[in-house]
Amino acid sequence: MTKERTGVLGGRFDPIHRGHLETARVARLALGLDRVLLLPSGVSPHRVSAARATDADRLAMVKLAAQTWPYLAACGLELDIEAPSYTARTLARLQERGYDRTQLFFIIGADAFEEIATWHDYPAVLESAHFVVVSRPGHSVAGLADRLPTLREQMRTVTESRHGTPPDVGTPPFIWLLDAATPAVSSTDVRARLARRRPITGLVPVTVAAYIADHRLYDAGPAMSLHD
Repeated sequence: MTKERTGVLGGRFDPIHRGHLETARVARLALGLDRVLLLPSGVSPHRVSAARATDADRLAMVKLAAQTWPYLAACGLELDIEAPSYTARTLARLQERGYDRTQLFFIIGADAFEEIATWHDYPAVLESAHFVVVSRPGHSVAGLADRLPTLREQMRTVTESRHGTPPDVGTPPFIWLLDAATPAVSSTDVRARLARRRPITGLVPVTVAAYIADHRLYDAGPAMSLHD
């Protein structure tokens, strides 16, 4: 069983963008994570519409984005089943593969975490790993304890630090609140810009932009239009 501190950042990644990568980076620094798995979601129970890109294309883009930093790794765990991608089931499957729940850190934006009570297998899902809740533009972790008072006792505050000592995390369940600035970019915005033939420079890794252009995803035009 691995004792490495492993972050898990799930998402539709349609496409993956700099906001996702920065969220992974700040979580790693704050909790001393050894690596972060980027995990494209399969059939989402919380979304009505399907992803615009295929599973294969989303995973391919995630693999390219994972080359940004050496601690990132793509994980297609949720793409090999047709059942809804419930976080509780995904964390259970990771534990079956040898990941210790005391060393698993599920990374999530503050906006999504506010809906945690609607998740499958709540509140037991919070026993499956540490949760790292990161501020998103317009959604701060400040006041989260007041909005979710039943979870207050499980919450801990952590700060981003390149040189500080990562906290002694102990045994789950802990909910780590991390107030860190992340880019105000969304997959919806990226797709909209591509549909209008607008540049997406700086919004996604260069390799992901090239993949989008080469495979004509999201109604993207020629590769040059992604960078002009």
